[in-house]
Amino acid sequence: MDEVLTAIFSLGRSYDDVPTQEFFAIADLQQLFTLQSGVSCPQIARTVATESVHPPLFFCLMHGWMRWLNPSAEEWIWALRALPALLGVGAIAAVYWLNRIAFSPTAGLLSAALMAVSPFAVYLSQEARHYTLPMVLITLALVALVQMQQDMQRQQIRPWVWIGWVGVNGLALYTHYFCILALIAQVIALGGWMLGQRLPLRRMVPLGLAIAAVGLSYLPWLSTVISHFSRPETDWLIPQDPTWLTRLAPIYQTVVGWVLMVIALPLQDDSWAIALLIIVGIVLFSLWLLRQLLQGAKQQWQDASSRSALVLIAGFTLTVIAQFFAIAYGLNKDITAVPRYNFVYYPGMCALLGACLASLRPSIPSFKNRFDLPQLPSQRWAIVLVAGLLSSIFVVQGFVLQKSYNPDEIAEDILITPPLPLIVVTNYRSLQEIALGLSIALELQTHETYLTQISQTPSSATSSPIRFGFLDRRPQSGSPRHTLSHIEQPLPLPLNLWVVSPESRRQDFPPRLRLANPDSSCTLDPEEYHRLGFPYQLYRCQG
Repeated sequence: MDEVLTAIFSLGRSYDDVPTQEFFAIADLQQLFTLQSGVSCPQIARTVATESVHPPLFFCLMHGWMRWLNPSAEEWIWALRALPALLGVGAIAAVYWLNRIAFSPTAGLLSAALMAVSPFAVYLSQEARHYTLPMVLITLALVALVQMQQDMQRQQIRPWVWIGWVGVNGLALYTHYFCILALIAQVIALGGWMLGQRLPLRRMVPLGLAIAAVGLSYLPWLSTVISHFSRPETDWLIPQDPTWLTRLAPIYQTVVGWVLMVIALPLQDDSWAIALLIIVGIVLFSLWLLRQLLQGAKQQWQDASSRSALVLIAGFTLTVIAQFFAIAYGLNKDITAVPRYNFVYYPGMCALLGACLASLRPSIPSFKNRFDLPQLPSQRWAIVLVAGLLSSIFVVQGFVLQKSYNPDEIAEDILITPPLPLIVVTNYRSLQEIALGLSIALELQTHETYLTQISQTPSSATSSPIRFGFLDRRPQSGSPRHTLSHIEQPLPLPLNLWVVSPESRRQDFPPRLRLANPDSSCTLDPEEYHRLGFPYQLYRCQG
């Protein structure tokens, strides 16, 4: 669904281009997902401002990328996903730079390796979504922040470093709104360190000017930000029926998010015994890794040359996490429930992991090591990296970090046998639900074998045997059931009618629906009710 949002805006289109309140051939999707040349970044920004709750920079960059590649109709999905993947590689280089100047070349290499095999980083990089770009920008902002700290220790100022920090943070704010949290955390971390060092107040002036410059750069988008924060699209983060367990959820969800940055193993096995063994293995690995990190942190703290950087990056990371809890408990919007939002502090977390592991020293053989546990740092590094590599393979294969909905599985349910002409209706209330329906339509389009079978059946007199429709279910638009009975459709009978209706319950689907032209009554099939993140129901329409 989110990739569809990216595609529409990045291709220079808007939701006005999506036909609603009518049936359209699934082949018409090719036109919708074709690059529209001649669209400027300000035009994309206006579309994004009204049709989403995101800032525009990523979509402008993606549009330029698509214009440069000019992919064919068969390659546009690959082209969309390529840029976030390349930006993920850029994040690896950026975190190497961060740890190299903050700690040591070894810490830089290790943090880069950790990010390269991190299941979380791979998860963010494999889809056409706006997470790897802000991750790169936040990492570069931390690079500049460490250099600003080092300049203060040397009692010097390099203007280009401060200008770079302002520019990177300004770009980040136009990329993702959560970068505001990263900016606040950077200011608190550096300001807190300066207060701890008891630096004179005049040394705060450059930081104040830099903050003001970032704020001025964001003034053109400020009114849009305020309007976006009051939009209902974020209300899904509010717990529906709060209980004592939901109040504890942000705590354990945050811990799970940390674990997913290093290891993620599949838990979808039908055997509870196997799933339990996997969970126990993850817990034991996490406890072992925590012990290594605590040892490494103590040893890293003893290095006076990098102690200030350790305080700075740790302060940044902890401040972002504290803001997550403040939003979850103060604003009652549990952003910890969405693991991908951890991209805000992941660069800091990855840098700390690399620094702590790099500072490990060989263990001294003792009675406690009678089980021949790894003693050399390189052995312990290898364990962590191999665990990450295996986890990343599981992510790429779709075994872990799965979506709450799977358009491919939904398409398989819809394309039931025997093959008949098909109508798929999505009842929508928001633009996100239109994107949901489009993701299903794109999956149906890929099943060329089934489409060929339908087109060869005697009852099919049309070369487009699948029709798709979006029916508005908002109160001001009337009932989708009534709209459906008045929409012309060219498919012959018999046919299958699938109704996708987010937020509906099983009993909300009526036992019968009517189609027009030809007039037909469609009967609900009680055996074909499904729910993969949202409900969808089959109706059989006979002649």
